[in-house]
Amino acid sequence: MSDQWDVIVVGGGPPGENAASYAIQGSGRTAAIVEKELVGGECSYWACMPSKALLRSVEVVDAAGALAGVRGATLDVAGVLKRRDQFTHDHDDSSQVEWARSVGIDVVRGRARITGIKEVTVGERVITANHAVVLATGTTAQIPPVPGLREALPWTSRDATNLHEVPSKVAVIGGGVVACEAAVWLRALGAEVTMLVRGKALLARSEPFASALVAERFAELGIDVRFGVDVERVSRKSPADTGEGRVHGGPVDLVASGETLVVAEVVVAAGRVPATDNLGLDALGLPLRNGFVEVDDHLTVPGHEWLYAVGDVTGRALLTHMGKYQARIAGTVIAARAEGRPLDGPRYRDIADHDMVPQVAFSDPQVASVGLTEAAARSRGIDVETVEYDLGNVAGASLHRDGYKGRAGLVIDRTSDVLVGATFVGPDVAELVHAATIAVVGKVPVSTLWHAVPSYPTVSEIWLRLLEARGEESQ
Repeated sequence: MSDQWDVIVVGGGPPGENAASYAIQGSGRTAAIVEKELVGGECSYWACMPSKALLRSVEVVDAAGALAGVRGATLDVAGVLKRRDQFTHDHDDSSQVEWARSVGIDVVRGRARITGIKEVTVGERVITANHAVVLATGTTAQIPPVPGLREALPWTSRDATNLHEVPSKVAVIGGGVVACEAAVWLRALGAEVTMLVRGKALLARSEPFASALVAERFAELGIDVRFGVDVERVSRKSPADTGEGRVHGGPVDLVASGETLVVAEVVVAAGRVPATDNLGLDALGLPLRNGFVEVDDHLTVPGHEWLYAVGDVTGRALLTHMGKYQARIAGTVIAARAEGRPLDGPRYRDIADHDMVPQVAFSDPQVASVGLTEAAARSRGIDVETVEYDLGNVAGASLHRDGYKGRAGLVIDRTSDVLVGATFVGPDVAELVHAATIAVVGKVPVSTLWHAVPSYPTVSEIWLRLLEARGEESQ
């Protein structure tokens, strides 16, 4: 294998794969991905795919139980885990490597460091890029500095998504997306779950009505959610590295806000930190923000036109789909610069990260949103109005499941009369958010949305109900 390529990407997750592919496609240029673990990255083996595989089984059984005349759907724990393993290919990345090679991307195994301009050292091997180096190293789970917590060998998201045994009693530290999703499948698989949340709400960055509906549902599921809790210290009897997704030793004692809780396992879901340690970035004098790599809207590191960063490592939007979006832009920019073409047009600029990010929390219920919440919009000085509607009152939702509970809300800029944000909460609302994303990114006037007629009877009729509610309020 050569030691020189046109483009070198450090990190083989979806953003890295996309950056390499877009930079060389149809050009004859060469690319290599340097990966220290598995090609496909966190998303394929420890995050998006295994977590959603687990949650889908839970959702199907729950949906069946919510329809009159449908009975008998139950979870087979062994079968659920087997299906999960099919999606992670039992942590075998050979198919991912085969794909990379099929599109002209070489794979270099090992831990990389940036050791010079367009120079990457992998172990003792020095490789160089003719045009660009792309950082796509992602993030890792953060372990808060709680006395005894790290020594107790708690589960991180990797253990929770790749569990091989279900702990009898679990404490989940955190109240964000990872914490809420893990709580749902752990509870469904038979664990007793207690969530220890420092703040006052689950999914605190969501609209308040979304947080409230998730908390209400968690109570129905028997998930014990405790707000305003600080974990003070942790101790574990006989901690042991028993392997990913297996109980790591004996019982765990947690002292939280003066109360002692004894559990079989602890899941830490308290945020992510950038995987930039030991990359050699300090020696190059690269601008870092709390460890994240600063980039411009071409995804270029300022002052280093040969160096790019995409995905979670930029800190802009820690979501796989946003990392892939950034990678498509970065790859297109690299190709244009390599061919001496001007960077004209929006396809060469990362604009979606600026207040137009879509995301879905696959909790129970799902929370799908795009753009700004009301609070975020007002903090930016935007004069907004909001409108909400009960999703359960939409004909399509009532057909979707008996006793449908959900809510939707829009955030509208009064001055321009366009959407700046939208949130949907309820079963299977994930598929509703893309229509809202198009409206937000396209700056579609609300008056025009009246002519986007939703099919009947679908849950999408919520759009008509929201517009009607807004019309009534404005009269």
